Amino acid sequence: MDRILKERTSVSKARELLLEKVVPLERTDIVPISNAAGRVLATTTLAPRNVPHYRRSAMDGYAIRSVDIMGASPTNPVMLQISDYVDEGVCCHLSTGVQVPEEADAVIMIEDTATIGDMIEVRAQLHPGKNIGDIGEDVRQNEIIFNKEHLLRPCDIAVLASLGIEEVKVFSKPIVAIIPTGNDLIPLGDDNLPAPGKTLDINSTMIGMYVEKWGAKARYCDIVPEDRELIRESIVRNMDADFIVVSGGTSVGERDFVPGVVESLGEKLVHGVGLSPGKPTALGVAGNTPVLCMPGYPAAGLVALFAFGKPAIRKVGNIPDIPEITVNVKLTGKISSREGYVSYARVIVEGDTARPLMTAGAGILSSIAKSNGFAIIPENVEGLEEGNEVDVVLIE
Repeated sequence: MDRILKERTSVSKARELLLEKVVPLERTDIVPISNAAGRVLATTTLAPRNVPHYRRSAMDGYAIRSVDIMGASPTNPVMLQISDYVDEGVCCHLSTGVQVPEEADAVIMIEDTATIGDMIEVRAQLHPGKNIGDIGEDVRQNEIIFNKEHLLRPCDIAVLASLGIEEVKVFSKPIVAIIPTGNDLIPLGDDNLPAPGKTLDINSTMIGMYVEKWGAKARYCDIVPEDRELIRESIVRNMDADFIVVSGGTSVGERDFVPGVVESLGEKLVHGVGLSPGKPTALGVAGNTPVLCMPGYPAAGLVALFAFGKPAIRKVGNIPDIPEITVNVKLTGKISSREGYVSYARVIVEGDTARPLMTAGAGILSSIAKSNGFAIIPENVEGLEEGNEVDVVLIE
C-alpha cells in the first residue's frame, strides 16, 4: 500500500482539517429532566427559587434559643421543657430536614442531651445559627446553576428536580449516517455462517453503538455495492445528516471509489493518514456534511473512528470534551511501531503493567475485544521496549 498510497497527512493535521469543517448544531429539543441525563444544555439555567426555601434542621435534636443554654456543659447542664413550640426555657424535638420554628436560633444535637421525663438536660452550649440550614443555603434564587453547553449528569438532574424544574432545553443529538460498502458484505442475521468470500456487516453495529455512546443518533443505511454511482446516491441521500461515516472502499484498489465520490460531491480533505492501523482513512465534505471514510478492516476502522469520528461528533453535538481514561504502566513486552505514524497497539492492562496483545493487523477485531486498552505510540517514536513506561487509553 505504501507504494501506491503515497499521500500521508499527520493525525493531528488531519483532525484539524476535519474539525474546521464541523459546525456545531443549533437545533434544540425540550425534554423532561427524567430523560435529560447525558444531554447538553442549550441555555444557561438560573435557579427559580431558593433551596432550601425555609430554615431547616441539619440534625436530629431540639430547636432551642441559644441564650437559654449559655454556659451549659457536661458538668453544668441546663434543663429545658420539651413541648411542641419554642419559648424561654422551652424546646421542641426536630428531625433532620424539618422546618425550624421562627422563635429558635439553634438546634442542639440529640447526642448532647439526656431526656428526663418531659424535660431534657442540655450538656453543651451553642452559638446562634448552629445546626440550622439557612434559606438558600444550597442554591440562591436567580443563581446560575449550569451554563450553556453543560453536559447533564444524574447528580445535576437531582439539582434541577430540587428546584422544581421539570424540563430543559438541550441541543438536539446529531444524526450520524452509517454507510457500509462492499460486494462481500451481507447484513447481520441473514446467515449465521456466511458463504466463503462473504462477510457479515459487523462494522455498522460497532460504529452505531459508539455513535450512540458518544451522544449522537445512528442512522443505519443499507449495504452499498462497490459501484461508484450507487455509492454516490447513498451519500447524497444522507447529506441531510450532521455527519457521515462510510465504512470500506477507502484504499486505492480499482473498486475503492469512496474518496473520489466524496470529492465529487464537495471536497476531499485528506486521503491517507499517519495512523496505524488506519492509513487508508479519508476525510472530506459532501455538500456541507463532514464525512469520515474509514477502512473496512474492523480494527483499522475502529481506530479511525476513535481518532476522527469521536472528536467530530462531539463538536457537531456541542458535547464538552471529556478526557480519555488513561493509565501509565510498564510494558511486559516489546511494541513495534513505524516512525511517522501514530500507532494504536492493543494491550491488556494488568495492575501496573501492560501486556502487548497485537501491535499490527488491521482486520482482527477480536484482538480489540480481548484487549482493554490502546498504547498510543507517538509518530516520532520508533517502537517501545519491554520495561518502558507507556500511557494506555482504556477502551470504552
